[in-house]
Amino acid sequence: MKAKKEMISPCGLDCEPCPIRRLSFDETASKEVIDWYKRQGWLKKEEGREEAIKQGMYCKGCRSDRNDVHWSPDCFILECCVDKKNLDFCYECEEFPCDRLIKWSEETEQYQEALENLKRIQKERTQK
Repeated sequence: MKAKKEMISPCGLDCEPCPIRRLSFDETASKEVIDWYKRQGWLKKEEGREEAIKQGMYCKGCRSDRNDVHWSPDCFILECCVDKKNLDFCYECEEFPCDRLIKWSEETEQYQEALENLKRIQKERTQK
């Protein structure tokens, strides 16, 4: 269970399938990310996976050391949930789901799924 917990971020995102996390060890998953980096202008046309790894353009997950390789070390959710409130997941907060988390979840389908994942985990934990 611990390994799975480490792959679910405090906001409910499942880090396991994330191609940004997998970039350093999964060549197939990294192709989509490398193409996206190039479209963003973060990598030159001739640069690839090796350069992205060298530049630390991947993530080890939200439960990794934020001073090491991390996609968003200044994430407001990490700062609130983990740093300020010392919680593992947002659903453990008495304000869950807070307005800020709800607004964040409305940004993308993936974020909406993350919020629903937190609600599901909360429900499962309270039924035990």
